[in-house]
Amino acid sequence: MEDIRLEQGLHEECGVFGIYDPEGSCAQTTYYGLYALQHRGQEACGIAAINDREQSFYKDVGLVSEVFDRETLQRLNGTMAVGHVRYATTGAGARENAQPLTIKYVKGTLAVVHNGNLVDVDRLRARFEYQGAIFHTTSDSELIAYAIAQARLHGPSVEDAVCRAVGELRGAFSLIVMSPRKLIACRDPWGFRPLCMGRKGKAVLFASESCAIESVGGTLERELDPGEIVVVEEGQVRSIRDNCRGQSHMCIFEYIYFARPDSVIAGQSVHEARVNAGRLLARRHPVEADLVVGVPDSGLDAARGYAQESGIPYGVGFVKNRYVGRTFITPDQTSREQAVRIKLSALRSEVEGRRVVMIDDSIVRGTTCRQITNLLREAGAKEVHIRVSAPPFIAPCYFGTDIPDRERLIACQHSLEEIREIAGADSLGYLPLEDLHQLAPKAACGFCDGCFTERYPVDLE
Repeated sequence: MEDIRLEQGLHEECGVFGIYDPEGSCAQTTYYGLYALQHRGQEACGIAAINDREQSFYKDVGLVSEVFDRETLQRLNGTMAVGHVRYATTGAGARENAQPLTIKYVKGTLAVVHNGNLVDVDRLRARFEYQGAIFHTTSDSELIAYAIAQARLHGPSVEDAVCRAVGELRGAFSLIVMSPRKLIACRDPWGFRPLCMGRKGKAVLFASESCAIESVGGTLERELDPGEIVVVEEGQVRSIRDNCRGQSHMCIFEYIYFARPDSVIAGQSVHEARVNAGRLLARRHPVEADLVVGVPDSGLDAARGYAQESGIPYGVGFVKNRYVGRTFITPDQTSREQAVRIKLSALRSEVEGRRVVMIDDSIVRGTTCRQITNLLREAGAKEVHIRVSAPPFIAPCYFGTDIPDRERLIACQHSLEEIREIAGADSLGYLPLEDLHQLAPKAACGFCDGCFTERYPVDLE
């Protein structure tokens, strides 16, 4: 089961959160941090905590508000905690694949939360299985936990084990690892996925996005560099940079869709990046129209940018039903079409009799974009001009974004004119590839844009 996205294509990433707080209440803080990261995954969630070096955890399928109650959080409270919200990009969405992944071994316990995908899963799994490992999940995150535990058996410390284990991994991973005495955060050497650090009094916080740190009353301190490992032990923070390569390939889609607009990633406001996308679209694909609207939620900021640049008034064209939960099942195309109407409706008083520019963040499979267009037409729109704040998808993602194979990407199967006809639009314009990196001019990082270019930072062979 999954929380449907209007375009039935892209799904959010996972979200991770970690805290060391000598004053306790870590589970409750983690709960609120995960709540702020709920947009990154709605299938499952979990929290693990350390109290007097004893580990406890709870995880289940569902939203953060569905899985945890006051009593559960009170049982989990301690001086350290890690949390996770999950969308399954590898492994089924079953309860056993929910995180944190917790293991007991001869050196003690570990809890691991992971955002991203490895690209050498088969090799790693085969290696561990030949060594006698028994896997309890189908998630590649369990491979990371095994790699760290194995390295710890032959190393002097947990941080040394993390350093040696992740040095052998290929792909995208932002990790938080919790042992009975230490909290360790780590980014992959390519920097695909965001991970930041903050403070709240004596507490040290880690999160996928800055919005989670700020939502619990913390202050963003900095982002971890690609390959960096940060260790927190009894309140002392130190950095290990043995795996840092000086490279950075942040997933560009963090700015277009994944991240919350109030987050700052690599020094770039996500909200400003989306407004920039709308401005670029207005310059590249102008049209005579009466109103600019955005498809909620990630299309709204881009719509504002388009309106500001074009001078066409911005309006609220859609009303989103925010009470359609994760259990809303869409097994076939007919159900998906009905799901669009349940989750989204056009505002007739705004669009009737008007020529409308509709801004969306992407078109992936193209299975429901016509239904969204029809909502505007049925509400009386005279014309509907679709503008997309990303280039066409021409290749799958191997690093944790649910972008399917080429056979299911509409841009690989149809021309621009054919996509326009399928969408039922009067005109269609994508963000040009050459404008893509102008979205985030303040970002102190490079980007991975393989889903748009078929050029990847990691050798996939």
